[in-house]
Amino acid sequence: MRTKKRPFAALILVLAVVAAACGSAGGDTTNTAAIGDGVTGSVRVSGSSTVEPITARVGEAFNAANPTVGITVEGPGTGDGFARFCAGETDVSDASRPIKDAEAETCAAAGIEYVELEIAFDGITVLTSPENDAVSCLDFNDIYALVGPESEGFSSWSDADDLGAELGASHAPYPDEALVITAPGEESGTYDTFIEFVIKDIAEERGQEVASRADYQASANDNVIIDNISGDPASLGWVGYAFYAENADVLKAIEIDGGDGCVAPSDAAIADGSYPLARPLFIYVSLNKLAENSALAPFVDYYLSDEGLSTVTEADYVSLPDDQVAETRTAWSDAK
Repeated sequence: MRTKKRPFAALILVLAVVAAACGSAGGDTTNTAAIGDGVTGSVRVSGSSTVEPITARVGEAFNAANPTVGITVEGPGTGDGFARFCAGETDVSDASRPIKDAEAETCAAAGIEYVELEIAFDGITVLTSPENDAVSCLDFNDIYALVGPESEGFSSWSDADDLGAELGASHAPYPDEALVITAPGEESGTYDTFIEFVIKDIAEERGQEVASRADYQASANDNVIIDNISGDPASLGWVGYAFYAENADVLKAIEIDGGDGCVAPSDAAIADGSYPLARPLFIYVSLNKLAENSALAPFVDYYLSDEGLSTVTEADYVSLPDDQVAETRTAWSDAK
């Protein structure tokens, strides 16, 4: 069994003493030191649990070359991260979706200005147990029938048969097995994007609430989701692609049919957009903090360097193509 992605979950504080130890353990930090060498202070990051593994790795590498800079990274969810960001409590907000209009209005009312920087691609991965031989591909109607607002109370996959047939779902009927769902909660950008991609259009067309069913185990900890899905033969849930990739030996990724046939999540399918649940990942940088925190600009400079962005693939996400990297760097240069 492969080692699960490190649970950066609650809080990671990269202290100077830890960084000094890591720096002496080996590894080339020449490029790191060239950006921000001699910087002191601290950088606070909060937001998406999906983006957190990337930012935590960037923070560790930057701190190894700049041991007097403390980097705090936490991943309570994109929505919670924006709440803290717009309250002026953090320097950077990790996000697995673009900022919502209401969140942008909250930032504006508080006088918080920011720049949005795209840093990677992800593909929301719909999961079950490898023991579930009956389900290998689902279209959006199938998923809606199983986890949408009209599926409230369904306790087995087959409870969704009639709704799936009514919707014209491609893969109904479903197995007569207990349906146990574990997935991100409403604080998560992964939840928001999943609802936007899969549930919204169908729910609106049917006059239903744009939301998932409420009767499932919601968790902000992706490792809890992975453990629950891998441990139940008829489980169902969804996480960011990296968390699946790190645990592919104990999970089964369900292929997704977005109208052009069943497509499995992969680096290539996510990068070219053929996987129907592919999405961009972002960091948001406070321009207010940029003016008052001398450590922030060097940290973001390093994040967007070749070395910094190499952590995207280290964390099992998908790198941006060169032209989009150039656009991100230009946006940051203009913001500075």
